Order: sequence, then structure tokens, then C-alpha cells
Amino acid sequence: MQSLSGGDVCFVLFCVGSEQSKKVIIMTSKILRLISITKQWARTIKRDVHAVWLAARDPCTPWFAKVIALVVAAYAFSPIDLIPDFIPVLGYLDDIILVPLGVILVVKLIPPEVMDKHREVADSITEHPTSQIAAGAIIIIWIIFVTFGSWLLLRHISSYRSL
Repeated sequence: MQSLSGGDVCFVLFCVGSEQSKKVIIMTSKILRLISITKQWARTIKRDVHAVWLAARDPCTPWFAKVIALVVAAYAFSPIDLIPDFIPVLGYLDDIILVPLGVILVVKLIPPEVMDKHREVADSITEHPTSQIAAGAIIIIWIIFVTFGSWLLLRHISSYRSL
């Protein structure tokens, strides 16, 4: 018997007893498994993009792999796409096809021991992605902007009252 998630159990309550409900449960279970595999694949690509970025700066990486690695990592991290994301279906194809193909190409060009070292570093960084110093600096910058904006607004309002 296959294990079911909470969503499957809730669905079964409405379809108990029929042969079709068993097919729906198996189909739902396969869809959930596919979603799980897709999420794992996306995490792997994200880790590899970071590892490629790190490997591009490694002196043991060949120069041509460095160039391609920098281009792939810059494209993956860039908010600008070849095909804008707001175009239905086509907008996400570059993220789904181009980035993984670029990562695969770069991984083939980088020596395996170098790539393994940087994958470990990328894994350790994604386990602890927060930086309290950076968060504090961003909060301080926002406080300065809000304070300065409030001061400008109050000065502007007071100049209208004096008229």
C-alpha cells in the first residue's frame, strides 16, 4: 500500500468505495511524487549555479570554463531574461531550459574535484543563508531613509502652513 499525504486523505473522504477513487488516489500520489522530484531538481540546480559561481573564481578552473561559468551564473542570478517572464509559457522556458543546460555544460568543463569542493561550500551556505550583520545594515539603512523622508515631509508641510 502506498503512503498518502493529508491532501490525499481529504480527497478520499469524498470518493470512498469506488474503483475510480483508487485510480485517482494513485494518480494523485504520482503527481505528488513528480512535484517532489521537481522540487529536488530545482534545489540541485540552484545549488549548482552557486557552485558554478564559486568554481569560476577558483584558480584550478580552466579559463574557458571560467568564462562560461561567469556567463551562466550571471544570467541565472540576473533579473533580466532573454524572454520576459510575463509572456505566458515562453517566459519561463529560458529559466527551465537555458539555465540547466548552461549549468550542465559548465559542470562538464570544470574538473570534478573542483566542482565537488564548491558543491559542498554551496550546500553549507544554503543551510545557513542568513547574515545578521547584513540584516542589521539593511535595517539601519531603512531607518535612515524613513527618518530622512519624514524630515523632508514635515519640512514641506510646515512650509505650506507658513504661507
